[in-house]
Amino acid sequence: MPDAVAARRIARRSRDGGRRAAFARRWGARALTGAVLLGVCTFPAMRVAPSGLAYAAGAAANTPAQAGRPAVTVPGVPTPPPASLPGFHTAPSLPPATPGSTASGPVRAQPARMPFYVATRGTTTLYVLGTLHVGDPNDYPATQPFRPQILAALAASPTLALELSPDELLVSQDDVSKYGVCRHDCLPGLLPEPLWHKLAMRLRGNPAALDAIKKMRPWLASLVVETYDSLSAGLQTEYGSEAQLQNVYLKTRGKIVGLETLPQQMRAFTNLSLAQQREMLAQDLVQTPAQNVADVHALHRLWQVGDADAIAAWQAAKSENLARDKRVSDSIDNRIVYERNRRFVSRMLQIAAPNKPVFVAIGALHLGGPKGVLQLLRQRGFVVEPG
Repeated sequence: MPDAVAARRIARRSRDGGRRAAFARRWGARALTGAVLLGVCTFPAMRVAPSGLAYAAGAAANTPAQAGRPAVTVPGVPTPPPASLPGFHTAPSLPPATPGSTASGPVRAQPARMPFYVATRGTTTLYVLGTLHVGDPNDYPATQPFRPQILAALAASPTLALELSPDELLVSQDDVSKYGVCRHDCLPGLLPEPLWHKLAMRLRGNPAALDAIKKMRPWLASLVVETYDSLSAGLQTEYGSEAQLQNVYLKTRGKIVGLETLPQQMRAFTNLSLAQQREMLAQDLVQTPAQNVADVHALHRLWQVGDADAIAAWQAAKSENLARDKRVSDSIDNRIVYERNRRFVSRMLQIAAPNKPVFVAIGALHLGGPKGVLQLLRQRGFVVEPG
């Protein structure tokens, strides 16, 4: 590691009170995709997004417009005030879940089911959880944030594997700014005039956001739009699955690794052609903000139910409807979803070992379908069953 990079990381850890505190603080402060995505969502929602942008580059990896993008931190983007975007009817944030009551007595709050699977091959076990990079506090009751099966799997796993390691996430915003932000107002010149006009009209109620997005490359602008939709749906970044897993896992264990490096995640976007980037952004603007918010809620409900294949089928239909150029759209999916799925599985197999389970948490849109992570594991000899 270059001395300058090492010094920067040490300084950040010292300033934020150590790796765990710094990682938790970044999760709480990131502006999500966190997608969308996400999620689901992730670079990593609907096409899997990278994480705020490193998780708005995977909340928008888990948001309905571009599934499977990674999760990244969006640099310098103002949070949309309520109803600031035309067509938005911002859903109110829900208070933390509290037990209700019925005639027969108290009702105990239940955690979301979430897509959770157990993959075994001989004595090698992988626990695979599909995440959303944003969420509702009611998904994670304080007394029991996850189902007993998920908590037991966490307790049995010496290693927790996320899309990005804590160290990588700490520096993600710097790389997003480096590769996604221009020194001048470049975006209007990189888009066809009708597409730029459509984007400007979408953000006309939020001049600060419009000024910021002018300096972004199209792929980053796309993630920002998805991030706004997720936030406007009333979901919160601090209730993303990864943040909640950290709260549980770090109390008893501490080995957390990444399934890809930040440069690998960034290249999924920076290597997109201009035509691909334009297609990404155009898909985000096909529907009204209110329709996009409805899709965020639909994805959230599917995730609560916990069927990865149902999520994948819903996403496939969604992508078919949003695609402006089917060939270009398919090439984007291959770059930011399917290539990353293969990389995730390869990395899982590298760190897996007999009698040492690994708990894997990645955007829910990466799991199901014929090219999803679960099917790739089956092709490698694993038996995959719902957890």
